Amino acid sequence: MNIFTFYPTTCRLMIGLAIVLFMPVMAAGEEKITPVADTPDLHITAASVRYNDDLDLFVFEMQVEGSAGRAVPQAKGKMDGAPVLGYVFPTTLQTTDVGFSATEGILALAVTSHPDFDDTPLWDENNDGDYVNDGIIWHTHWVVLTKDERPSGGLAVKQFAKTDAKVVLPPTNPGMPMYMDSPGFNVVLRGNILRVPVPAFRMNNRRDFRFDAVAAYMQVAQSGDRPMLGVYEVYSVLSGDLSLPYASK
Repeated sequence: MNIFTFYPTTCRLMIGLAIVLFMPVMAAGEEKITPVADTPDLHITAASVRYNDDLDLFVFEMQVEGSAGRAVPQAKGKMDGAPVLGYVFPTTLQTTDVGFSATEGILALAVTSHPDFDDTPLWDENNDGDYVNDGIIWHTHWVVLTKDERPSGGLAVKQFAKTDAKVVLPPTNPGMPMYMDSPGFNVVLRGNILRVPVPAFRMNNRRDFRFDAVAAYMQVAQSGDRPMLGVYEVYSVLSGDLSLPYASK
């Protein structure tokens, strides 16, 4: 089966993101973006999503040339322009599988680090008793990616009007007008391997999905004609063409 036949929207978005590999990091009319330096820590060499029947969960795994999670952004000191680094698993899962209302876009599991803000208010990732000071600690989000020509990466996390009563988000969302959730899945970093265990029921018990693996730089915007969270540089794409060729097992 060909993803171009069965997932035309996915393909259009993925092709748009793939273009970033050959684009400069500054698009026309856009302020200069300074991404995190490219290192082997952001070069993906392998990825898998495996089901563990004994624990009834999936393990999302990504391997890199360097050390997984070692590279982190430097704080900017404000939200506008705040850097976000991510290891991302774009999938063919439906948005409704993880608690969003039905909407077009690519549902992705994103593992992110961003020192300027904390968007997981229910979780204390560094276990220090303060729930709003650990954005730099690698943590998980479900996000819906959609085509957006404003950032140089051609994609952004999908936004919505705060007055749109038809939009449904999971109750663990961070309260932003974007299709974003903060599900609290554990992130395990061991050498060159990143792992995220996800209970099957948190994905609607879906086992028949495909995925890819991407390392990317994103940036927050609170001013100007830019998305709230856009993709500006892609360091690595495991498939090479973002065709989501890998199957969960």
